[in-house]
Amino acid sequence: MFQPKIPTMPQPSGLVTPPAVVQPTTITPGTPAPAPAAAPALPRPVVQLTPGTAVALVGAGTAVVLVVGTVLVSLLLAVAVTSASVAVCAVVLRSLIASDAKRR
Repeated sequence: MFQPKIPTMPQPSGLVTPPAVVQPTTITPGTPAPAPAAAPALPRPVVQLTPGTAVALVGAGTAVVLVVGTVLVSLLLAVAVTSASVAVCAVVLRSLIASDAKRR
């Protein structure tokens, strides 16, 4: 059941020719190829920072910082609430076990 089934290689059909042998060629030194001409650099568009654009960038940056800060604080708060609830459960279980041990 768990024996691997190895496929068998089919027999070649028809006429099989051996691979062709590639004969080495000699390289004769000649004139060097001319270097390719460098493509002319395209002028980059100049970004002008107007007062309206600066205010928009500052506003967008502030919004990003506030959103990231809110997410991080909420994650920290979730961890704190979870750890506090686990601590309360541990105290309750400990008192239950201790009161059960006193009854015996």
